[in-house]
Amino acid sequence: MEQTTEKLLQDLKTVVEDGEELLRAGARDLSERGRAARERLAAALEVAKETRRKLEQRAIAGARATDRLIREHPYHSVSVAFGIGLIIGVLVHRR
Repeated sequence: MEQTTEKLLQDLKTVVEDGEELLRAGARDLSERGRAARERLAAALEVAKETRRKLEQRAIAGARATDRLIREHPYHSVSVAFGIGLIIGVLVHRR
């Protein structure tokens, strides 16, 4: 799950950077429709930046909470991990 969140954050960051570059490149000689599209793109980029910030904050908070839980209950954590690994191993072996 952490890798998925990190990949999503990286993709969102790339989209924001590409959008900003498009805005800079298309800033000259725009028609009225082009200006309107540029304004919509700028607004969408701001929303994407805010979404990325919120996702980063959630991911960091989740990682900290998980770390704290594992440190508070190490034996329970190992037991749960062992149980999940055992179930996955049995399921994989049956196929």
